[in-house]
Amino acid sequence: MKKLIDSLRQRLSDKANRDNAEQMSRYLKNHFIFFGIKTPERREISKLFFQETGILKEPYNEEFVLALWEQPEREFQLLGLDYIAKFQKKLAKHHIAHIEKLITTKSWWDTVDMLAQHPAGTIIAKHPELIEELVDKWAVSEDMWLRRTAIIHQLRYKENTNEDRLYKYIKLNADSKEFFIQKGIGWALREYSKTNPYSVKQFIESNSLAPLSVREGSKYIPKE
Repeated sequence: MKKLIDSLRQRLSDKANRDNAEQMSRYLKNHFIFFGIKTPERREISKLFFQETGILKEPYNEEFVLALWEQPEREFQLLGLDYIAKFQKKLAKHHIAHIEKLITTKSWWDTVDMLAQHPAGTIIAKHPELIEELVDKWAVSEDMWLRRTAIIHQLRYKENTNEDRLYKYIKLNADSKEFFIQKGIGWALREYSKTNPYSVKQFIESNSLAPLSVREGSKYIPKE
C-alpha cells in the first residue's frame, strides 16, 4: 500500500502549483491543504495511475481508499472519489459502513456531497432495508454530515424519489441552524421540484423552513 501511495504522491507533487493551492485552500475555508491541482488535471493523473497500476482490475480496495483519506493534501481524497466512482455499481451492501466512515472523516461538502448522492445513494437504492437499519439514524445523528447525507442521498433518484422519506428527514432537521443542513434541505427540494414541482410547492408552503431552504428549494418552481 505504501508503494501505491508514494507513487501517487510523486505524481501529484510533480504537478503542484502553489498559487492554485492557496486559492483552493481558501475556497474550503482553509480546512485542508492542497497541491493545487485542478479537477481536469487531477482526473488525468487518476486515469494514468489507474491504468499503470492495474488497480481497477482488482476488487474494490477499502484499505487503499482509507490510506488516501489519511493523507493531508485534499487531492488524495478527491482522487479517492475518482476511484470510488469506478466501482460504484459494484459496491455491495456491506460497503455502506465504509462509505459512512469516509463521510464522517475529514468531512466537508466537497467529499460528503459526492459520497452521499453517488455511492451511498446507489447502495441504499439497491438495499432499501438500509433505510430502517441505518439511514433513519443518520437523519437524527449528532454528526451534521450524516444528517446532510440522509437529506440529499436521493438527489439522483428523480421519479424514484421516496417523497415521504425525503419530507420526513427534512422535517426532522427543519429547525437546524447549521448552514449546510439548511442548504442541503434547499438543494434536495430544488432537485425534487424538477420531478414534482407541485408537491414541493405544497410542502414548502405547509412547513416552517429556514429562509435559505425556501429560497433554494423554490428556484425551479413556476411562479403563478
